Amino acid sequence: MTSRVRARRKRISVMDVVLRILIAAALVIDAVVHFTLAPGYQLSAPDGIGGGNLFRIEAVAALVAAIYLLIRSSRPAYGFALLVAGAGFIAVILYRYVDIPALGPIPGMYEPVWFFEKSLSAIAEAAGAILAGIGLARVRRDRTAA
Repeated sequence: MTSRVRARRKRISVMDVVLRILIAAALVIDAVVHFTLAPGYQLSAPDGIGGGNLFRIEAVAALVAAIYLLIRSSRPAYGFALLVAGAGFIAVILYRYVDIPALGPIPGMYEPVWFFEKSLSAIAEAAGAILAGIGLARVRRDRTAA
């Protein structure tokens, strides 16, 4: 193995680690915000699934995705991170601008305002989704090049 190949592999691995840490940080921010806000959103449906429980599910999924990605740099890990962050971002934008009624056990969560925690979560989810998409593309490209 030449020194150029070794240097390129080392650069790729450092870039991969930095990318994974940034994505995990975005997912952790998303999880912390959702865990923090969950009790207030459960009040609207204390006996049903409620928005608070949906927030807790999102937070747990974000933490699992972050841990999985930190442990393993693979297509499924990046894909799961992309799915969780992307779905969270789509949900916050959708429920901000569209008044969707309750769908079965899922409550209507229309909230036409922005506040700090909601904005922070949306930014973290968008950044996490974009970075996870980049990571997914890098993993695919590296696998096809090898």
